[in-house]
Amino acid sequence: MANFDTDYCYSFPAVRGIQAGRPFYIATCPMRIIPKIFSFDENEVPPELRAQRTLNKARIPEMVRYLLENPSDYVFSALTASIAVDVQFDEYSGSNNLGTLRVPMEAQILINDGQHRRKAIEDALDARPELGQDNIPVLFFVDEGLKRSQQMFADLNKYAIRPSPSLATLYDHRDISSNLSRYLAMNIEPFIGLTEMEKSSISKFSNKLFTLSSIKQATRSLLGKEPKANDVEQCSDLAALYWQAIFQVMPDWQLAAKKEVSPAQLRQEYVHAHGIGLQALGLLGHCLLSEHPDSWQKIICELREFDWRKSSPELTKRAMQHGKLSKTTASIQLTCNALKIALSLPLSNEEQELEAQMVIS
Repeated sequence: MANFDTDYCYSFPAVRGIQAGRPFYIATCPMRIIPKIFSFDENEVPPELRAQRTLNKARIPEMVRYLLENPSDYVFSALTASIAVDVQFDEYSGSNNLGTLRVPMEAQILINDGQHRRKAIEDALDARPELGQDNIPVLFFVDEGLKRSQQMFADLNKYAIRPSPSLATLYDHRDISSNLSRYLAMNIEPFIGLTEMEKSSISKFSNKLFTLSSIKQATRSLLGKEPKANDVEQCSDLAALYWQAIFQVMPDWQLAAKKEVSPAQLRQEYVHAHGIGLQALGLLGHCLLSEHPDSWQKIICELREFDWRKSSPELTKRAMQHGKLSKTTASIQLTCNALKIALSLPLSNEEQELEAQMVIS
């Protein structure tokens, strides 16, 4: 262990551990020093000489907003970093691997995981300096060179899997749209008991008909906006009213709710048993509620006779590509167009243009 002048060191309370025969240190760092000790200039360094990816600057504003809007209720996970020089660890008397980690101020410290969090912290501190008094855990490894740091980055990210959109929606209690989706899934027909809450795709023999993420997307299309805190009750009532009304004109969904037909069978044969059908109905609802606020419930009654089969000539050319359902924005809109045509509703200029492109192709 190195022994050097501690007057020119960063000092952190830390725990020492061993992993793969190498020491590592878990330290508690004030957020105000994070931008200082983790500085980098990514623009001047080619990727083969870096141990991190370049910043995706589009991600930063959302992370900064999260910090600023939740100063007493945010969670930031630990940063992982490599120190390019020896460090000093002063173990407390009588302790077991508890002590003070001392890192020379001139040391090069590379972030292996968390450079977006680092940048978000830096920008948030500009707007709210008091956040600098908070702490964030940092996992320090003593570096063995660039090759080792690059391998650490690859290893840390190799098994990092983002949660499915449905699971993220299920667990996100800050997002109003997610809260609304959970409410619909748990309380409103046709979704009660037929919603896959965790996965964003439904397995072949599942007894579920919808995914939570598809309900969220379809309801966003229905409302035409993200619900806000000041209109969440109105949006909730409107969404519940619409989806309940749609349930009444979807005989297959009613049979699935009564367990008289299996969702697996419906998925095999019908477009309405997939996310594209639900989103198309959401788009249709936005049009109906905007242009026919007093008569939309009567208009949708004709949907009872709509041919939702994948083999239907109208839907095959709209919702299918190469024999499989298409999830593209154009396919969803074309499916909605088919619903509007069946209900004798006029198409917008953009929708007519999309129809013309379909005919040409």
